[in-house]
Amino acid sequence: MGFYPDAPKAPDPKSTASAQTATNIGTAVANNLMGNVNQVTPDGALKYTYTTQKWTDPLNGKVYNLQVPTATQTLSAGQQAIKNQGDKAELNIATLAANQSAKLNDLLGRPVDTSKAPATGDPTKIGLPQYAGYGGGPMLETSLGNTGNVTKTYDADINTQRYEKALMDRMNPQLAQSRRALETQLANQGLQPGSEAYNRAIDSAARQENDARLGAILNAGQEQSRLAGLARDKATFQNAAQAQNFQQALAAAGFSNDSEQQMFQNRNTTTAANNALKDQTFNAKQARLSAQNNARSQYLNELYAARNQPINEISSLLSGAQVTNPNFVNAQGATIPTVDYAGLVQQDYANKVGAYNSKQAGIGAIFGGLAGLASLSDKNAKKDIKRVGGLYEYRYKGESKDAPKRIGVMAQEVEKVRPDVVIKGNDGLRRVNYGALFAAGRKK
Repeated sequence: MGFYPDAPKAPDPKSTASAQTATNIGTAVANNLMGNVNQVTPDGALKYTYTTQKWTDPLNGKVYNLQVPTATQTLSAGQQAIKNQGDKAELNIATLAANQSAKLNDLLGRPVDTSKAPATGDPTKIGLPQYAGYGGGPMLETSLGNTGNVTKTYDADINTQRYEKALMDRMNPQLAQSRRALETQLANQGLQPGSEAYNRAIDSAARQENDARLGAILNAGQEQSRLAGLARDKATFQNAAQAQNFQQALAAAGFSNDSEQQMFQNRNTTTAANNALKDQTFNAKQARLSAQNNARSQYLNELYAARNQPINEISSLLSGAQVTNPNFVNAQGATIPTVDYAGLVQQDYANKVGAYNSKQAGIGAIFGGLAGLASLSDKNAKKDIKRVGGLYEYRYKGESKDAPKRIGVMAQEVEKVRPDVVIKGNDGLRRVNYGALFAAGRKK
């Protein structure tokens, strides 16, 4: 026991938590009421109503009334009429979709029959073209045989007429043959009569023929005085005939070579045409294969479209337009901040402890040395009092029931017999100086 007053009682956590809960619930209810703002727009209204729901605090068993909001949206008369018509239309469409959907049992119960679809083209039946290669070129004439010996000497004693006749008889067939060979050559070369090249060649041949005949006539018209010249001309004619034979042989070899070249070109042209024909055949087969596949694809697309169309129609009926609700503004409702009740209680306790410490320090300064000898013994400061012999068991007010009991005297009783050991403090409570009280009974 001490002379100083007891320290402030610490706050009860359970009571503090319960009080904080009550504060929080009250703040939440107020914020709920102020935050849910009723709204009215041209398209409708939004109103909040509240129902009371009881809630029991599991900590202390206290029952609270919670306000639970209900938001009710109401359309304007015009919008409600539109919605009613829309609901009616949607109901009709939904009913139609339900009736049509019953047909899907039969439709989906039958597998898709592709047996009547055109067959798919088989690309393995189209082989690549086998092209013919070009052959080698023809063997051309590169040399000529001996067409006759050239006359190196001549006899001057020659009969003019006989010589002329013999020369003409021999030359004319050759000239005619040469003319026919030339015409054939020009025709094989593609030169037509009347063309410039054709006329030029014929004129050249005609001049050669005329020159030959003229030479024969001139040689034949000479007399013996010119026999040497005639003989020379005979030799010259013979040599010219040999040259003509050589030219004819050369022309024949050239014609043969031209024919071989023409035949070679014809064979190459035929080969190219055959290869082109094979290409056309291959392309035609490919086109036929593509057309066959396109026909099958078109048939299957139409078959699948016929199967999917009822499903798409029902899906379209079921996906009706959504109802548009009124657009409400974001109302800025007022809010009340939650009070930190537990913090305030703790702060109050801390303040009381500080005041208690200050008060204890002041009492110690007043009573000096008596602070350690005097104890609070006022009956009004005690509870649970029980007499034990000449003393009393008690607890100070403010102490819990579980606190240990103290033993001492009652200041009011001591004051009657020993007022000198009783001190009355500023708080009006009496204190007993036990040292002086017990020293009074000692023997000297």
